[in-house]
Amino acid sequence: MSTILAIETSSERASAALLHRDVLIARDIDGASMHSQTILPMVQSLLSEAGIALAECDAIAYGAGPGSFTGVRTACGIAQGLGFGAQLPLVPLVTLLGLAQACREQCGANDVLAIVDARMGEVYWAQYRHDGVRWQAVIAPTLSSAAEVQPTGAVTACGNGLKAYVDDFRARSFYGEAWQDLMPHAAQLAVLGAAAFARGEHVPAGAAEPLYLRNKVALTTRERQEKAERALT
Repeated sequence: MSTILAIETSSERASAALLHRDVLIARDIDGASMHSQTILPMVQSLLSEAGIALAECDAIAYGAGPGSFTGVRTACGIAQGLGFGAQLPLVPLVTLLGLAQACREQCGANDVLAIVDARMGEVYWAQYRHDGVRWQAVIAPTLSSAAEVQPTGAVTACGNGLKAYVDDFRARSFYGEAWQDLMPHAAQLAVLGAAAFARGEHVPAGAAEPLYLRNKVALTTRERQEKAERALT
């Protein structure tokens, strides 16, 4: 098993995690304005607890987005700095996939609709299906109004977008209150990062980028349906 350091700062909660010798340890703290000051001390604490140096990690995973503009830039920037310093590759991961992983860990769901509040009357969302081995994107990360969220098939929905726009979601078949408080966390990114690293899905530190959706046009219902159909064929 690879040793993966993970960083996640796309939401109000900053977190870091370390997967080393099949043991996962994590730290987190709430307060978006403090992310840039809290991540490095958390990283040092994790490395000290595991008794290893940063250079002994195999890769650094980070939440690339979507999420808070400042937050995803912070995660990418810190991961790049650490990667350059220790000459480690980076594993960019979609924050919504990390949320889907958290949902699966909580309730065993294989078809997950991850919805995160994007503010300004919009949500970031994506649909994922776990085939027993790995996740597949049924509907890629999208930015839209809550009313435009259109998953395919039966899903378990999670994320704070459900709570932020409860009036829009309440009558929808996927709506539920059980997993509204789930947030992207580095613990899931460390697990996903180890699998991605094993598949060779990593980049040099200089090639790492955040994932922004705010300036892109949201997919139409037809485009989302076509994407879902392609993913399932």
